[in-house]
Amino acid sequence: MSTKVLLVGAAGETGGSIANGLLDTGNFEVIALVRPISAQKPAITRLQDRGCQIRKCDLKAPEEHLIEALAGIDVVISCVGPAEQQDQIPLAKAAKKAGVKRFVPCGFITVCPPGGIMWLRDEKEIVYNQIRQLWLPYTVVDVGWWYQLAYPRLPSGRVDYAMTSGNDEIIGDGNMPTALTDLRDIGRYMAMIISDPRTLNKKILAYNLVSSQNKIYELMEELSEEKIDRNYIPEETICSRVVAARQASETYPFDPIKFIPRYLAEYQLSWGIRGDNNPEYAKYLGYHTTQDLYPEFQPTDFREYLESVIRGAAKGIYTDRVISRKHQRHFPRTESSDSLYTRIFPRTESSDSLMSR
Repeated sequence: MSTKVLLVGAAGETGGSIANGLLDTGNFEVIALVRPISAQKPAITRLQDRGCQIRKCDLKAPEEHLIEALAGIDVVISCVGPAEQQDQIPLAKAAKKAGVKRFVPCGFITVCPPGGIMWLRDEKEIVYNQIRQLWLPYTVVDVGWWYQLAYPRLPSGRVDYAMTSGNDEIIGDGNMPTALTDLRDIGRYMAMIISDPRTLNKKILAYNLVSSQNKIYELMEELSEEKIDRNYIPEETICSRVVAARQASETYPFDPIKFIPRYLAEYQLSWGIRGDNNPEYAKYLGYHTTQDLYPEFQPTDFREYLESVIRGAAKGIYTDRVISRKHQRHFPRTESSDSLYTRIFPRTESSDSLMSR
């Protein structure tokens, strides 16, 4: 009998990868939980064409409606947006009452310890703690930094079609190792993880390789035969951005839009300066890694992925959102216009309290 998996956020980038990865195996009955107003989204109808079922329910619905939506479900996988993390708590409570065998909350970010480094991490940890208090079987999965966000813009502009921003900043000295994963591989990893009893009540880091910004720049230059300028951003500037973004976001009532610059800056602090997104540090924090669990897995090759980007064959991400390069073409170009951060953050004094582990 196929495992019944309820997927929340199937229309998103991560959710779509997971839906496709599960459907590709033929071993899962995949059911997307969608809000009634979202049922006709193109991403949802495409999944339906592949055999994905639909259940309509809002995460803010009464508990009895959530329990009904979870009837017969073996595994719940949640891929909600950054501002919706705590909406998972009622879903987890309903999952406990419905007898769900495994709950995978919305992790799927870089490795980072909780406690004031990344707001997004801390929002997720609140949910994880609630799950543990419920004694609900769970698996937390983080995925490092996506291939799709890891490479710089080329001077010719020929990879702009696939980019979310200019990505023209090198954090610190550019040598910090960081775990990378192809977005498309997340679904393939999840098909193994949720079928594996070893991963129950564990934290998993799914990743393909470890590299650094300097190495990625060098590889892009080799493959494209273009020279890419280096724009190194020192630790002090990153810390200043974090301080400014935190001050700007701490308003009442809560405004999720103001938190976008904050969690982007805190990502840079965490993986670029502190070096949190490292498999060895992940193991120290109690993670198991997919490279240890599934040594036979063949991930998408990073070099081959970059070759596809350069020849125009890659698929862009977030192309329906304002952040995407498709929309950025409407901005006038300046020397620093390709930096998302130089458009957002004013210069402020840096904090010396952001680096302590």
